[in-house]
Amino acid sequence: MHKKSGGFFVYPPNLKMLDLASMVSLYRSRGEPRRAPSGEYFGCVATKKLVKEAKFWFGLYYSQPAWDKALTKDSLGYPLTEVEFNILGMTLYPPDDNNHRSQIEAHSGFIPQLAFLMVNDLKQFGFLQEQDNGLLSLTDNGNKALFGFSKSVFERKFTPELLNVYKGGQPLPQIEQADKKDSVQTRLF
Repeated sequence: MHKKSGGFFVYPPNLKMLDLASMVSLYRSRGEPRRAPSGEYFGCVATKKLVKEAKFWFGLYYSQPAWDKALTKDSLGYPLTEVEFNILGMTLYPPDDNNHRSQIEAHSGFIPQLAFLMVNDLKQFGFLQEQDNGLLSLTDNGNKALFGFSKSVFERKFTPELLNVYKGGQPLPQIEQADKKDSVQTRLF
């Protein structure tokens, strides 16, 4: 499926090159309002205009109107990306019919440690609920956010085929189990 060009938040493609502490720091500071030091300006990535105040996104700056425009429908102010979209979508249509948190994080298509933080944030924002046994479910707001992102970015109603894990109708990668040999131990000495 073709995505609408730009206009929504994306994580930097080379984010994986950073150490975990730097990634978490950048992730936690996304959306923070920043004020340029006296005599300096930020360049808004969307409008290309100089601004004194902007919101921070992984080294990029967005003016408030540009930030608001990049937010997708029914996101309640949360900067959804395709990764969060995949997490929400897999919660509704889980791979291998397993909507356990660890399964969703593993198939998010992103760094597992950050996927863990994303699930926590999506729960805190009221998009996901987690049961005591680790199973995830969408809330009404999560369902609206999922369908709003699909409509804004893909310009169509949500279907599971829009998720990275289901694109092209390819089955999920399976880990092959090695054949077990007899447990005969060799003496080295």
